[in-house]
Amino acid sequence: MEVVPNPTPTPKPTPVPAPSVSRPVPSTAIPRRTPVMTPTVEPSGTPENRRRIEQAPTPEVTPSANQAGQETPKKKRPWWFFGGHQQDNSIVIQKSSGEEAKDLVPAARSGGHWVYLTPPVREAIDNARVARNRWKYIIVHNSGTRQGNARIFDYYHRHIRKMPNGLAYHFVVGNGTSSGNGEIEIGNRWMRQLSGGHVHSDYLNYISLGICLVGDFNRDLPTKAQYEALDELIRYLRQRVGKVDGQYSIVRGHREINPRPTDCPGGRFPLDWLHRTFSDY
Repeated sequence: MEVVPNPTPTPKPTPVPAPSVSRPVPSTAIPRRTPVMTPTVEPSGTPENRRRIEQAPTPEVTPSANQAGQETPKKKRPWWFFGGHQQDNSIVIQKSSGEEAKDLVPAARSGGHWVYLTPPVREAIDNARVARNRWKYIIVHNSGTRQGNARIFDYYHRHIRKMPNGLAYHFVVGNGTSSGNGEIEIGNRWMRQLSGGHVHSDYLNYISLGICLVGDFNRDLPTKAQYEALDELIRYLRQRVGKVDGQYSIVRGHREINPRPTDCPGGRFPLDWLHRTFSDY
């Protein structure tokens, strides 16, 4: 007797969900079950709509440049300006070198016979970035002490008088005690073109250069070398800073311009010599 096996039941086909209208499904794709969510009812009472769930939402597509036949521009990198981070959409406005040069007084670097204005001193004076129409006055002082130099005065002004920029004057002329007789020392305020601290007025300090002669001219007179060094320095500075309001810098003794009473540059200092030597025009 021959045994015949029972026939294998034919499996029922698994229903395939209809493909999405917005994304065609290739014929070779393996169908997946689409999860079903609880339908929601619009507040206006419209019929129920089944929401389609996808693993990742489709981003909004905007027309690109190459769709219009143009090359897609590369993304610009941000730039760094003066140590700070500026985005590429920032606008940085600064003067060109030509415009900036118009605001500065060029150094003449002229020759001539100089005794106390040594080449390093003249070079330092010339290298400063001097603004036009800035220095209207040159004010002469005495230190009130019989000795000293720029370094000593800087320490006193910085640590005793608590002046952040130190030495209140732009220049110091020695008398042969703590520096050379007639030696011209250049202060930080000239090199950086800072306002002085030698006059009792912020406005006058901004527009006036201060020259201090070492000495107490209530008791003594300046040395011959100090007179000659002061003469050279003032003549050179008046040319270097240029004219202000059509005239060279006005030269005055401290007491002639200070808002508060002072005897500086001393009762024995010859102000008449100063005025004769350096007229206002």
